[in-house]
Amino acid sequence: MRFRHLPLLVLACVAGTASAQAPEDPAAIHQAILTLDTHLDSPANFDQPGWQITDRHDVAQDGTQVDLPRMIEGGLDGGFWVIYTAQGPNDARGYAVALAHALKRLHQIHDFVAANPQSFAIATRASDARRIAASGQRVVYLSMENSYPLGNDIANLDAFYQLGLRMAGPVHNGTNQLADSTNGEAVHGGLSELGRDWVREANRLGIIIDGSHAADSTFDQLLELSRAPIILSHSGPRALHDHPRNVDDARIKALAAKGGVIQINSLFLSPNKPRPTVDALRPRMKEADSLPPSERAALMRQWAEANVAEPPSDTDFDRYMQAIFHCIDLVGVDHVGIGADWDGGGGVIGLNQISQIPKITEALLARGLSREDVEKIWSGNVLRVMAEVERVAGK
Repeated sequence: MRFRHLPLLVLACVAGTASAQAPEDPAAIHQAILTLDTHLDSPANFDQPGWQITDRHDVAQDGTQVDLPRMIEGGLDGGFWVIYTAQGPNDARGYAVALAHALKRLHQIHDFVAANPQSFAIATRASDARRIAASGQRVVYLSMENSYPLGNDIANLDAFYQLGLRMAGPVHNGTNQLADSTNGEAVHGGLSELGRDWVREANRLGIIIDGSHAADSTFDQLLELSRAPIILSHSGPRALHDHPRNVDDARIKALAAKGGVIQINSLFLSPNKPRPTVDALRPRMKEADSLPPSERAALMRQWAEANVAEPPSDTDFDRYMQAIFHCIDLVGVDHVGIGADWDGGGGVIGLNQISQIPKITEALLARGLSREDVEKIWSGNVLRVMAEVERVAGK
């Protein structure tokens, strides 16, 4: 009689074991892990009159992809917020104009963080990210896309470091005083002598070197010269689409062999398509900031609608994941991350604003990656590189 309930107990134990082994919901995993994107061009939106990072926006209304409400909805804990400067003349006046612009953008980033201390915090160490996220704030690392504003004085890199800069790339769309760009002239055969000094100074200070936009020759020399691992903050595999901004498999393997990471971009994964409406609006967009607020808002809506109606390519979410999977298969989960170029032209069909990024985690889990591997891709790998960059600087 004392064992007559044994089958029920056995069933209960079996049920409990099955429950314990049931896969965790992808949405819950996404919210639990630390998520960072390495290329947020969103500070460019601060130039829009009245635009606030704390307001909810919509890519179909004003073309912007990242703000605090959508970061919360999408479970993005933060990332590297970009000080972007367009390439200009390689002369004293060009450097001065670029430096003023870069400093303005840097201070805009500090200002939005200072104005919203409950929601954002500046991070300067690899160890800061998890602490900040645990406090409920969003992580703000500072990154420089195009080191052209430094001019011919490498000491300027130290000044930006003191103001929080922790990642920098030598070039953007155009060769400058430091290095050759993917779509610029081959002037230096890679890095200039000043560019080599820039690499050494970045290593000394503890700034992550970003090879995105660098010509193949420049990338090779960055990898050879740097004493710390480097990253590609927003690049894709050339195996999917032969575009200069993408990187061939051999170089991705070389990057991984030195401990680096390729953060997968959402651009340049398919051939470009004609965009007649978008192209027709470009001249007006150059004058947008000089328009009265109501006219500017109407133009921004028109621009946003045109970009939704005429995407730059046929790249969709599946194609974006194909790029991620290609790199994982090539070099493993320890050398792949996410840098989709939000607010810098990024986004694909089906993944066009930051609120949609849980789809990435869901797709990674569906492919059989563990929770630990997914977190490496979202943050662990870039923070590992950052910690090594700090260690090298400390030596």
